[in-house]
Amino acid sequence: MKQFQVPQFITVEDKVIGPLTVKQAVYVLGGVILIIFSNLIFVPILFWPIAAVIAVLAGTLAFLKINDVPFPTIVKNGFFYFMRPRIYIWKKEDIGKRSEKKAASPQVTVQETPRLSESKLSDLAWSLNIKEKLRGPEEGGG
Repeated sequence: MKQFQVPQFITVEDKVIGPLTVKQAVYVLGGVILIIFSNLIFVPILFWPIAAVIAVLAGTLAFLKINDVPFPTIVKNGFFYFMRPRIYIWKKEDIGKRSEKKAASPQVTVQETPRLSESKLSDLAWSLNIKEKLRGPEEGGG
């Protein structure tokens, strides 16, 4: 039986440009370009504060993670939170009607299939790889 290597660290982005991922490189490059254009447009007394703000913004977009969530995702979620309407409607239901509905409907039991989350999948792949290395090639597995 042929054995295949299970991919690990699938949640980590590839480092493409030096120590930076593609997204990080785009944010840093965009910040550098904005700073160069602001140098051409503004006088030096205005340029330095604007350049500092642009550099901090580009750095946070590229490198800051809060609870392992990238900062651009947090900004996007915050934007949608404030832009979407938040109307919650609660309809009071009589207890008598609710019990009649439950009694009238037939009881059907549906079993859910267990879900495998990304972290559990990563843990499983890690443990399989460790067990394979501990067992060694001489014992074989198939």
